[in-house]
Amino acid sequence: MSMPFYVSPEQLMKDRADFARKGISRGRSMVAVQYADGILLASENVSQALHKISEIYDRIAFAAVGRYNEFENLRIAGVRLADMRGYAYDRRDVTGRGLANAYAQTLGTIFSSGGEKPYEVEIFVAEIGDTPEADQLYRLTYDGQVADEHGFAVIGGAHDVVAGYLREHYTEGASLDGALRVAVAALGRSANERGESDDRVIPVKDLEVAVLDRTRTQPRKFARIRPERIEALLGERAPTDAPAATADEVPAATAGDLPPVAPPPVQDGDERL
Repeated sequence: MSMPFYVSPEQLMKDRADFARKGISRGRSMVAVQYADGILLASENVSQALHKISEIYDRIAFAAVGRYNEFENLRIAGVRLADMRGYAYDRRDVTGRGLANAYAQTLGTIFSSGGEKPYEVEIFVAEIGDTPEADQLYRLTYDGQVADEHGFAVIGGAHDVVAGYLREHYTEGASLDGALRVAVAALGRSANERGESDDRVIPVKDLEVAVLDRTRTQPRKFARIRPERIEALLGERAPTDAPAATADEVPAATAGDLPPVAPPPVQDGDERL
């Protein structure tokens, strides 16, 4: 009788974490920046059909990087949870913190399960408040860890390079155009083979940008910024000869408080945004 192959729990978790991190790092970065009137979410996205940034509820937005079919499952589960909670109780009972906790349970359960691969995703859950101090921004990783961010945050791609640029150039209480310029400039930073940062200008048509705007009079505070307005807000930008990036990304879905969602089908190709 053959002996079963043994892998220590520590090595198994390390291998699963390395697998998830490698997949996420191949995606394009996403940045979240707080500005005077709300929260800005921006990323490079060459797809015109698949969104990385979406509305979850009146004052709550969802953004993700990684494998599209996985984070789309997460988004749908979050919308269902928010709708059911708002309908059964009160719309004020739907909070970004509650959704972030539900996502953390889901991602943590999937990561520690030996029956399926870990989700290759990182996500933002953002909620707008009546004042800048009341804004909430949560960053969740592939293993269910939750971080309460302030000012700005980065997920996916060349995380360290983009975060370093934001750390140097972020200004608290900036206007929308100022926050957008800093966010887009940060997204244009990437590391070359020598570990040095490179600058490039991302075409407006390849940018996906949305805001949670507290100045909107309607209850729904989420709004997408169209390419024409992005171009107007950015103004003149220096040309570059650097080629456009060709990286990829990844996300996930079910467990804990979330309604059950069928696991994503196994696919042969990479579907990272």
